[in-house]
Amino acid sequence: MNAQELYAQYNNFDKEMGLVLTEHSPGNITYKLEISEKHLSSPKVGHGAVVASMMDAILGTTALSKVCNDGNLVSTVEFKINYFKPIFKGDKLLATGEIEFEGKSLIVTTGKIIKTNTKELVSKGMGTFNIYPMTKRGLFI
Repeated sequence: MNAQELYAQYNNFDKEMGLVLTEHSPGNITYKLEISEKHLSSPKVGHGAVVASMMDAILGTTALSKVCNDGNLVSTVEFKINYFKPIFKGDKLLATGEIEFEGKSLIVTTGKIIKTNTKELVSKGMGTFNIYPMTKRGLFI
């Protein structure tokens, strides 16, 4: 089971947010999101938690996509985010992630979110994740 199949089955939060995941290969995924009325914190302006949620998703799912074929899951140890530009209703966002380090028990990823229409950098982030067996959560592949 790849990360996209795993998330389609279990991750209701991403669906509720409107995040669209595409797994290109292990460690290489993208998320897309169009900012709608439900993402706003004031008229036309998106809430920072939307960007933070998208960043957490790209960082964690990049890590997950790298380890899930080996029967593992990941959990967040920490993540850091920098905000550079606000988001507005109608903006189309693209998040990409990269593996920076993979050890036996930890994996570190970086991510960025851009506005697809202007190519403006909205946010960058970095996360550290604990690697553990799916059997610990009662999942089997």
